[in-house]
Amino acid sequence: MKTDTVIRLEAMDALLAALGSVDAERFICMIKRDTFNYTEWRRDLWKGKTIDEIYDEAAAQYENA
Repeated sequence: MKTDTVIRLEAMDALLAALGSVDAERFICMIKRDTFNYTEWRRDLWKGKTIDEIYDEAAAQYENA
């Protein structure tokens, strides 16, 4: 299991590689000021969908990646 420090460092490396330093900083600022509630979002994410529908969506995303 990775430590929190290792995860933070790897996440920053990924952000910097994907976004560059300016946009990575902007992203971090957005996250800090956002009132996004992951628990509520997750609870409603697949509401009303069958496991087959969820699987089909995941498979399509995988094929397009």
